[in-house]
Amino acid sequence: MIVRISGPDRRSSGPVVDRRLLRSRALRMLRASGSADSELSIALIDDETILELNADHRGIARPTDVLSFSLLEGAFAEHRGALLGDVVIGLETAARQARDAHRSLDDEVARLLIHGTLHLLGHDHEEPEEERVMRAEERRLWWAMRA
Repeated sequence: MIVRISGPDRRSSGPVVDRRLLRSRALRMLRASGSADSELSIALIDDETILELNADHRGIARPTDVLSFSLLEGAFAEHRGALLGDVVIGLETAARQARDAHRSLDDEVARLLIHGTLHLLGHDHEEPEEERVMRAEERRLWWAMRA
Protein backbone atom coordinates (compact mmCIF):
# COMPACT_ATOMS: atom_id res chain seq x y z
CA MET A 1 0.00 0.00 0.00
CA ILE A 2 1.24 3.42 -0.90
CA VAL A 3 -0.40 6.69 0.16
CA ARG A 4 0.96 9.90 -1.33
CA ILE A 5 -0.05 13.19 0.25
CA SER A 6 0.57 16.52 -1.42
CA GLY A 7 -0.30 20.00 -0.30
CA PRO A 8 0.59 22.49 2.39
CA ASP A 9 2.78 21.53 5.31
CA ARG A 10 3.30 23.03 8.78
CA ARG A 11 4.95 26.14 7.27
CA SER A 12 1.68 27.00 5.51
CA SER A 13 -0.40 29.94 6.70
CA GLY A 14 -3.66 28.06 6.09
CA PRO A 15 -5.27 25.12 7.90
CA VAL A 16 -2.77 22.43 8.90
CA VAL A 17 -3.43 18.69 8.89
CA ASP A 18 -1.41 16.09 10.78
CA ARG A 19 -0.04 14.31 7.70
CA ARG A 20 1.35 11.38 9.70
CA LEU A 21 -2.07 10.72 11.23
CA LEU A 22 -3.75 11.12 7.83
CA ARG A 23 -1.36 8.61 6.23
CA SER A 24 -1.91 6.12 9.06
CA ARG A 25 -5.68 6.47 8.81
CA ALA A 26 -5.58 6.16 5.01
CA LEU A 27 -3.60 2.92 5.24
CA ARG A 28 -6.07 1.46 7.76
CA MET A 29 -8.98 2.55 5.57
CA LEU A 30 -7.48 0.93 2.46
CA ARG A 31 -6.98 -2.34 4.36
CA ALA A 32 -10.55 -2.26 5.70
CA SER A 33 -11.99 -1.49 2.25
CA GLY A 34 -10.29 -4.50 0.68
CA SER A 35 -7.85 -2.30 -1.23
CA ALA A 36 -4.68 -3.24 0.63
CA ASP A 37 -2.75 -3.72 -2.62
CA SER A 38 -3.65 -0.25 -3.94
CA GLU A 39 -2.07 3.16 -4.12
CA LEU A 40 -3.90 6.35 -3.22
CA SER A 41 -3.10 9.98 -3.93
CA ILE A 42 -4.41 12.64 -1.52
CA ALA A 43 -4.13 16.31 -2.47
CA LEU A 44 -4.78 18.96 0.19
CA ILE A 45 -5.59 22.24 -1.57
CA ASP A 46 -7.04 25.70 -0.98
CA ASP A 47 -10.56 26.89 -1.84
CA GLU A 48 -9.43 28.82 -4.90
CA THR A 49 -7.92 25.70 -6.46
CA ILE A 50 -10.78 23.37 -5.59
CA LEU A 51 -13.25 25.95 -6.95
CA GLU A 52 -11.42 25.80 -10.30
CA LEU A 53 -11.45 21.99 -10.30
CA ASN A 54 -15.13 21.89 -9.31
CA ALA A 55 -16.01 24.35 -12.10
CA ASP A 56 -13.92 22.52 -14.71
CA HIS A 57 -15.03 18.97 -13.88
CA ARG A 58 -18.54 19.37 -12.45
CA GLY A 59 -19.68 22.73 -13.83
CA ILE A 60 -20.20 24.09 -10.30
CA ALA A 61 -18.37 27.38 -9.74
CA ARG A 62 -17.92 27.25 -5.97
CA PRO A 63 -15.51 25.58 -3.57
CA THR A 64 -16.37 22.10 -2.34
CA ASP A 65 -14.98 19.87 0.37
CA VAL A 66 -13.84 16.82 -1.63
CA LEU A 67 -13.47 15.69 -5.23
CA SER A 68 -12.51 12.25 -6.48
CA PHE A 69 -10.78 11.39 -9.73
CA SER A 70 -10.96 7.63 -10.22
CA LEU A 71 -8.56 5.71 -12.39
CA LEU A 72 -10.65 2.53 -12.21
CA GLU A 73 -12.62 3.62 -15.26
CA GLY A 74 -12.01 5.65 -18.36
CA ALA A 75 -9.74 5.57 -21.38
CA PHE A 76 -6.52 4.83 -19.49
CA ALA A 77 -7.81 2.55 -16.73
CA GLU A 78 -5.74 -0.37 -17.99
CA HIS A 79 -2.55 1.67 -17.50
CA ARG A 80 -3.21 2.75 -13.92
CA GLY A 81 -1.22 0.04 -12.15
CA ALA A 82 -2.25 -0.09 -8.48
CA LEU A 83 -3.31 3.58 -8.31
CA LEU A 84 -7.00 3.98 -7.42
CA GLY A 85 -6.98 7.68 -8.23
CA ASP A 86 -6.86 11.05 -6.50
CA VAL A 87 -8.86 12.33 -3.56
CA VAL A 88 -8.68 16.12 -3.52
CA ILE A 89 -9.67 17.82 -0.27
CA GLY A 90 -10.41 21.55 0.04
CA LEU A 91 -8.76 22.38 3.36
CA GLU A 92 -10.39 25.75 3.91
CA THR A 93 -13.86 24.30 3.33
CA ALA A 94 -12.98 21.31 5.52
CA ALA A 95 -11.83 23.67 8.29
CA ARG A 96 -15.14 25.57 8.17
CA GLN A 97 -17.11 22.32 8.25
CA ALA A 98 -15.02 21.04 11.16
CA ARG A 99 -15.70 24.24 13.11
CA ASP A 100 -19.44 24.05 12.37
CA ALA A 101 -19.60 20.37 13.41
CA HIS A 102 -17.42 20.93 16.52
CA ARG A 103 -14.81 18.38 15.45
CA SER A 104 -11.11 18.55 14.71
CA LEU A 105 -9.81 19.34 11.25
CA ASP A 106 -8.00 15.97 11.25
CA ASP A 107 -11.29 14.14 11.85
CA GLU A 108 -13.10 16.16 9.18
CA VAL A 109 -10.35 15.45 6.64
CA ALA A 110 -10.51 11.74 7.53
CA ARG A 111 -14.27 11.73 6.93
CA LEU A 112 -13.77 13.45 3.57
CA LEU A 113 -11.03 10.97 2.68
CA ILE A 114 -13.38 8.06 3.34
CA HIS A 115 -16.13 9.68 1.26
CA GLY A 116 -13.78 10.46 -1.62
CA THR A 117 -12.18 7.02 -1.58
CA LEU A 118 -15.58 5.33 -1.69
CA HIS A 119 -16.32 7.33 -4.84
CA LEU A 120 -13.01 6.08 -6.29
CA LEU A 121 -14.16 2.53 -5.55
CA GLY A 122 -17.46 3.05 -7.38
CA HIS A 123 -19.88 4.05 -4.61
CA ASP A 124 -22.36 6.84 -5.19
CA HIS A 125 -25.22 8.56 -3.36
CA GLU A 126 -27.49 9.80 -6.13
CA GLU A 127 -30.29 7.34 -5.36
CA PRO A 128 -31.67 6.68 -1.83
CA GLU A 129 -30.52 3.04 -1.76
CA GLU A 130 -27.04 3.98 -3.03
CA GLU A 131 -26.84 6.66 -0.36
CA ARG A 132 -27.89 4.22 2.39
CA VAL A 133 -25.21 1.72 1.33
CA MET A 134 -22.53 4.39 1.00
CA ARG A 135 -23.32 5.96 4.40
CA ALA A 136 -23.16 2.54 6.07
CA GLU A 137 -19.77 1.89 4.44
CA GLU A 138 -18.56 5.34 5.55
CA ARG A 139 -19.46 4.49 9.16
CA ARG A 140 -17.78 1.08 8.94
CA LEU A 141 -14.57 2.56 7.50
CA TRP A 142 -14.61 5.39 10.06
CA TRP A 143 -14.50 2.88 12.91
CA ALA A 144 -11.92 0.72 11.15
CA MET A 145 -9.77 3.79 10.51
CA ARG A 146 -9.83 4.81 14.16
CA ALA A 147 -9.06 1.34 15.55
